[in-house]
Amino acid sequence: MLKISKISFPGLGIGEFSVNSVAFTIGGVSIAWYAILITLGMICAVGYTIYRAKQVNIRPDAILDFALVAIPLGIVGARLYYVLTKLEEFTSFGEVFNIRGGGLAIYGGIIGGAIGVIIVAVVKKINFFAIADCCTPGIILAQAIGRWGNFMNGEAFGYQTTNFIRMGLENNNTFSTFGTTEMVYVHPTFLYESLWNVLGFVLINLFYRHRKYDGQVFLMVFGWYGLGRMFIEGLRTDSLYTGTFRTSQVLAALIFVATLAILIVLKVKKYDKPIYCMEASEAPEKPAKSLFSYFKKKETSTSEEKADNDSAKSDDEKENK
Repeated sequence: MLKISKISFPGLGIGEFSVNSVAFTIGGVSIAWYAILITLGMICAVGYTIYRAKQVNIRPDAILDFALVAIPLGIVGARLYYVLTKLEEFTSFGEVFNIRGGGLAIYGGIIGGAIGVIIVAVVKKINFFAIADCCTPGIILAQAIGRWGNFMNGEAFGYQTTNFIRMGLENNNTFSTFGTTEMVYVHPTFLYESLWNVLGFVLINLFYRHRKYDGQVFLMVFGWYGLGRMFIEGLRTDSLYTGTFRTSQVLAALIFVATLAILIVLKVKKYDKPIYCMEASEAPEKPAKSLFSYFKKKETSTSEEKADNDSAKSDDEKENK
């Protein structure tokens, strides 16, 4: 659907200009900037995952297997999440499949993609948390890129503001939201989230070589995203609601609190053993440590002690004989 928006950033010295949501047309089919940028984000995420996976001896073809399952399930999940939170807007079953009309939600995409990653990890016998550490920084990079698709559509903006980084915007979305045909100045929440994700991507890569166990980066990435989204979502005018609550804001808060709590517990427990991540077929002598494996530590130690005691008893019996 063609959308032409008038945009400006007066605080940054950028005057009014027009943006067309359609990049080009092939055979009468319009290709939107949103689709191009989302696809670019996916490519960057897969490329980044391949780069990180090589460092832990997971082959690139295994990452392609993950992508071929996780990306389609991610798209299905993103659409299903949106539909379930906007059921009143859909009058026919066919509209559910019309993603060209818009309507994808990042949390649904993450859930669907995670299911895909779990499925492939189980089949290929690869530590889920090891592969999660490899791919999650790429996911927030993809989200940072994808938010510019919202910019090209003139959507995902916030309430009116007079602050320095305000964005002037005029299109059908602002008319339906604010009831005026004149340019309004709003929070560019798409920009806030994009910059927050880029900053998180940079920081997590600076930290990456210091990670102590599989799942640590995974937790840090989702904690970072949850913290930022929790505040940014509160500024938006197009939030999905469950009752009187902004669904994404509540989920972001829960994700942040949960990941922070787990990170603190693992830090207090001094769970800082080195990690060794490889595919099952190339497993090293020392297996990978996973973020939940310390819960089994006590049980494993007890079993090993019992085995040592049994071995000692057997040696004593032989000596007595």
